[in-house]
Amino acid sequence: MEPLKSLGKDLVGLLLLLVFIGLFFMIDLFNDTEAPIFSVPDSWVNVNTIFLGIVIEAVPFILLGVFVSALIQIYVSEDMIQRYLPKNAYAALIPAAILGAIFPICECAIIPVVRRLIKKGMPLHIGVIFLVAAPILNPVVFASTFFAFRNDITVVYSRMGLAFILAIIIGALIYLIFKNSDQLKWSKEELIGKVQVITSEPVKKMNRFKQTMYHAVDEFFDMGKYLIAGAFIAALFQTFLDRSILLSIGSGEVSSTIVMMAFAYVLSLCSEADAFVASSFGATFTTGSLIAFLVYGPMLDLKNTIMLFAFFRAKFVLVFMLVVTIAVFSGVMLLNMFIL
Repeated sequence: MEPLKSLGKDLVGLLLLLVFIGLFFMIDLFNDTEAPIFSVPDSWVNVNTIFLGIVIEAVPFILLGVFVSALIQIYVSEDMIQRYLPKNAYAALIPAAILGAIFPICECAIIPVVRRLIKKGMPLHIGVIFLVAAPILNPVVFASTFFAFRNDITVVYSRMGLAFILAIIIGALIYLIFKNSDQLKWSKEELIGKVQVITSEPVKKMNRFKQTMYHAVDEFFDMGKYLIAGAFIAALFQTFLDRSILLSIGSGEVSSTIVMMAFAYVLSLCSEADAFVASSFGATFTTGSLIAFLVYGPMLDLKNTIMLFAFFRAKFVLVFMLVVTIAVFSGVMLLNMFIL
């Protein structure tokens, strides 16, 4: 029953992707003024364009993430993780944030990496630091933010500095709430695998290249269906959300910060490209709210929320969302008071 259910989800995701790709290539034929097959409303043409844009933008980074995840599965042992991580939970916070800065991975691709590391024995709160720090602190994002805001360098350093501090705070809060409890969802096959490891049952060996490819393909299709669902919902929000109402309340420090955090969540932009979108709001919104947009979106958006619910327990995801939201809003308010 479980394999059939999983196969059904895969087929639905694949069908949805094929429908949108078909619409993309045949839209002119559908809207031919002389002999149209049928007319597609402009709003749904926009949904189609945004959906494909999000998917095409995210897929290369998902591929990067699942290959890193597969390499971790094959080459990184539980003993290695335990050996290099500080034993004290709080002492590991700052090194984890620094290490997160070297992963050139966006918010979609980091989820399979963190999931795999936690399965290998990494403490939950350290995985959370990677989850929120890596999509912002990596060199690619720094460069894109610098080019987008080269006339206002304060935004660049505020984004990086606030993200580094908040990653540590969020990791500490998650540790206080959950300690080292297991918050992952495990499939039946994974649980059987755990029992085999515990009881030292012999497992058929493959060469490492085949193992890496097998895990990467499996993880890609597992992640892909949730990426498609998240991209579709995000495209619907971007098309049908009345932005004029939100823009009308975007002048105050508090209201504009809330609005831009909501924009960041709904738009679900890749962290490598979001700075250029944020810079286009510069004439309408406050500097603090732009920083909120640039910090909150990579940590939490509509697209990765669906992926989080798919692979982590619901209670953890809800608490994580609340902690990130409060932390980013409070951090930006303090930034407005003392620096900006």
